[in-house]
Amino acid sequence: MDTTTENLEEKKQATKRAAWKPGKPKPLFIAIAIAAILILAALFFSKGLLVAATVNGTPISRLAVIRELEKQGGKQTLEALIDKRLIESELDRNNIQVTDEEVEKEIKKIEAQLAGGESGSLDEVLAAQGMTRERLREEIKIQKRLEKALGDKLVATDEEISTYIKNAQLTPPKDMPEEEFRKQVGEDLRQQKFQKEAQAWVANLNKTAAIKYYVNYEGSGI
Repeated sequence: MDTTTENLEEKKQATKRAAWKPGKPKPLFIAIAIAAILILAALFFSKGLLVAATVNGTPISRLAVIRELEKQGGKQTLEALIDKRLIESELDRNNIQVTDEEVEKEIKKIEAQLAGGESGSLDEVLAAQGMTRERLREEIKIQKRLEKALGDKLVATDEEISTYIKNAQLTPPKDMPEEEFRKQVGEDLRQQKFQKEAQAWVANLNKTAAIKYYVNYEGSGI
C-alpha cells in the first residue's frame, strides 16, 4: 500500500472516530425509553382505570370485570341501551321536553310517599338499589317525556275507574274520602296504561329503526 492510500485510510478512520461518541443514545432510543416510563407511570397512578382489584398482588383488570358482566347480562343491557337511544331520539325529533321543575315535583312526590314508611328515606332506598339521585332524575325525565308523547292514551275515564273498582271488588279505606280513593285508582289505571302503551310505542320504534349489531352475546340470536 503506497503512502497516499495509507493517508486516505487514516483520514477515514479519524473521521469515524470523531463522529462516534461513546455513551450518547440515539433520539429514537430516548423516545422509546420515555414512552415506556410514561406507560409505567400511567399504570401505577391509574390503577382504578385499568385494574379493578389485586389478590395477593395478582391484578384483576377492569376489562375482565366488563367481560364477565357482558356474559351475565350483556344482551339485556345492550337492548336496554338501544331502547333508550330510540326513545330519546324520537322524543327529541318531536321536541317533547319537560322542565327541571316538573322532575323535582315528581321527586318530592316520591319523598312524600316514603315519609314515615318502613322503607326509609329516598336516599336510603336509592342506595339499596345501587342508584343515585341523578340517575333517578334521568329516568323520571324520560318517563315524563314519554307520558307527554302518549298523551290521551293514558287517560282513565270515570267509567273505567268504576268498572275496575267493581271487578276488583275494591273498597276505600275508612279514613279516605270516596273522591280521593277514585283518584288513586285512576292513577293506578294510568300507570297500567303507561306500561302497555310505552312498550307498544318502543316496539314500533324497534321495528322501523336501522339497528346493526356488532357483538354476538350468547342466546341473543344476533
